[in-house]
Amino acid sequence: MFNVFGKKEVSSTDPVSDCQQKRDWAGLAKAYYQMGVEAMEQERLNEANLWLCRSDTIYSAVDEIYEKVGEGITEDCSERIGELEDEPLLYNDLPALVAERSEALRYTKVRIWGLLSLARLVNLGERLSAIPGCEVFGKLGWAVDTVFRCLQGPPSQEEFNGLRDLCGELYEIGEDPAFWGMGNEIPVPGGAPFQVFDLNGLQGIHQEIDAYLDDILQMVCALTQDEEPPVPGTDIVACALLPDYYVRTCAGDLEEVPQIKAELERIWSDYEFVGSEITWEMIGQRIEEYKKLDVLAHR
Repeated sequence: MFNVFGKKEVSSTDPVSDCQQKRDWAGLAKAYYQMGVEAMEQERLNEANLWLCRSDTIYSAVDEIYEKVGEGITEDCSERIGELEDEPLLYNDLPALVAERSEALRYTKVRIWGLLSLARLVNLGERLSAIPGCEVFGKLGWAVDTVFRCLQGPPSQEEFNGLRDLCGELYEIGEDPAFWGMGNEIPVPGGAPFQVFDLNGLQGIHQEIDAYLDDILQMVCALTQDEEPPVPGTDIVACALLPDYYVRTCAGDLEEVPQIKAELERIWSDYEFVGSEITWEMIGQRIEEYKKLDVLAHR
C-alpha cells in the first residue's frame, strides 16, 4: 500500500513488527519469507529479493532459528533466491558490470575504486553507530583512512591488527539481532527511516566491507613476503547504492529513484577518475569529500 507521497505504508497488524516485539526470530524469518513469496508471485521481483534475502539472513544467523523455520521454507527460500539471481535486476546487473569493467584497471586502481565507494558510507555509518549493538559502523572512517595508507605503504602492526579485528566485528554483527531482528533505524530528513537491516542488500554490505578489508590484509601480507597480491574483489564498489532501503520505502522503478541515479553517476565517475592519471593527493581529496557525503539526502 502506498500513501499520497508514493511511499509504502506499513499495516498496523504488520506481522514483522509483531515478531520483532516478541523477539520471535523464527516467526520473523517466516514472515519475511511469506512476503517474498507473495511479491515473487506478483512479479514484484525487487521486493521478492528484498524479503527473501532478509529471511535467509535471519535463519542463517543461528542454528536454532534455522531448525525452527524448517527445511521446507529454507530450501524453497534458497531456490527462489537462486532464481532471482538470474533475473535482470539492478541487484544482479550492477555488480556484474562493475566486475567486467574492472578488468581494464590495475589491481591497485580496483582497490581505490572500492575505497571511494566505502568512503561514502562513513557518514551513514557514524549515524548507525549510535544504535546499541551497531557501534562497529562508526569505525568506517578509521578503516577508510587506514586502507588509504595501506595502499601507499606497509601499515603499522597496530593498524594491521585493527583492520583484522574490524573484520571480525563486521562478521559477528551478521549474527546479531541488533542488525536483523530489532527493527533498529535512524531518521532520514524528508524520507522514511533507514533500518540497519537495509544494509542487507547486495550480499550484505557488512560482509562486503569485511571481504574488502580482508583483501587489503592479504595484499599487505603478500607484498611484505614479496609475493603477488590476490586478485581484488569488486562487490564493494556498489556498497553505497543501498537498494534495499529504496525497494522497501519507494514506489516505482528502482533505477528512477534520484538517490540511486546519483550513486550510479558517482560509481562511474569514480571509474573514469581511477582510470586516469591521478595522484595520492587527488585521491585523498576525493575521499575526504565522500566521507562527509550523506548518500540518503534528497536532492
